Amino acid sequence: MLTSKPNSKAKAKPIHIYCMPGMAASPKIFEFIKFPEPFVVHYLSWIQPNGNETLSAYALRMCERIEHPTPILLGVSFGGVLVQEMAKHIVVDKLVIISSVKSNKELPLPMKMAKKTNAHKLLPTQWINSLDALTLFAFGKGIQKRLEMYQKYLSERNPDYLSWAIDAIVQWDQELSCQNVLHIHGEKDTVFPIKNLESPFVKIRGGHAAILTNAIWFNKELPKLLLESN
Repeated sequence: MLTSKPNSKAKAKPIHIYCMPGMAASPKIFEFIKFPEPFVVHYLSWIQPNGNETLSAYALRMCERIEHPTPILLGVSFGGVLVQEMAKHIVVDKLVIISSVKSNKELPLPMKMAKKTNAHKLLPTQWINSLDALTLFAFGKGIQKRLEMYQKYLSERNPDYLSWAIDAIVQWDQELSCQNVLHIHGEKDTVFPIKNLESPFVKIRGGHAAILTNAIWFNKELPKLLLESN
């Protein structure tokens, strides 16, 4: 009797990865990032917060947009904070944060002080009047000479959203890092300075906009890092 041989070319099981952009940004920030098979990429966008909604409640609503079990969640900057909160509501395979922080201990001193002084409440008003100021906050000072080029990535400028977002990160209450987080960070990040970070993290070239400026590294190294840990 003839028996069929296993198909060595059978497709690998899809690995679903959901990508969350940074504060005020659209999924366009991932336009240069290419994942090979078996990764299947899904892009998340910011939704409007419900009044004084907690970050945890917002994260729960965002989880409704996850359509596959045990996905990889990837978040940039404030999006990295959000995916960590989402992982408290659903089971995930892996967490990847880029240009972000793993706990409130890693926040820069001005943000820690803002929690006490509420000075951050003034920022959304400034950003509505100055797109340049919002762009510098969203992507860091390293892009000063190319502000107009980066502004195309900022789609969320609703004042209620901006007020909620900056308050949510300033008030973030996570004191201990989530386990098994892959943290990738630009060595010249001016929004979340690398000197404030606790190990482990992967240091790469670039600043807070590394997802845009160092796409070659991400395309080559990130899939390997994700597959190695499987």
